[in-house]
Amino acid sequence: MAVVIPAKDEGDRIAATVKAAAELPGVDLIVVVDDGSSDSTGRLAAEAGARVVRHSRNRGKGAAMESGAEAVRLLDEGREEPRHLLFLDADLADTAREAVPLVEPVRRGEADMTIATFTTTVKLGGHGFVVRLSRDGIRRATGWEATQPLNGQRCLTRAAFEAGLPLAAGFGVETALTIDLVRCGFRVLEVEVPLAHRATGTDWKAQLHRARQFRDVARALAAREPMIATRLAHRRR
Repeated sequence: MAVVIPAKDEGDRIAATVKAAAELPGVDLIVVVDDGSSDSTGRLAAEAGARVVRHSRNRGKGAAMESGAEAVRLLDEGREEPRHLLFLDADLADTAREAVPLVEPVRRGEADMTIATFTTTVKLGGHGFVVRLSRDGIRRATGWEATQPLNGQRCLTRAAFEAGLPLAAGFGVETALTIDLVRCGFRVLEVEVPLAHRATGTDWKAQLHRARQFRDVARALAAREPMIATRLAHRRR
């Protein structure tokens, strides 16, 4: 099992996340993708024991996930079986060690991708409208109902991950990956886990973040739903 952690400016939590992820059974590789951080994220991740891939500029979550998975693929050359991929957010800190339930269904061959549903309640700061956009879009595209469609904590087989390439840009990656794998017949399973990340704020930076999320999710859906693409085109006129 390889853990891939996309990270940008997470110097306050990345070391704790890496160390906690290293405690997961079967994990023998942790790759942190420093996606254009302006702080010490990369250095602290390396000091905590991770392999670090650095982007010279911020390229977005989807690109960071692809870079991390590609690093794992290169390190897997010569192995009989490729490692499964466990994607974790950089701000999970000590709770990352609780990701075991997310891994087990994939390891046992019961699922091709698992998606975490957090049992720990955090204040989300009002980004429910992005969740609804993603959830409704996934349901329309596949008929499958997601509980936490934007959750980035996911475990995949290498085959499932490659079936989702190229990944959607930015924060649209989770929505697009779910749609693409369900449509291809891969088994997707939601799993409750006691993970928790930093609560989303309500200041202007948080609002800008949610606006970017909405944009990226809408674009990912538009690429997969012709009706949405038509509506977006009309709005731009």
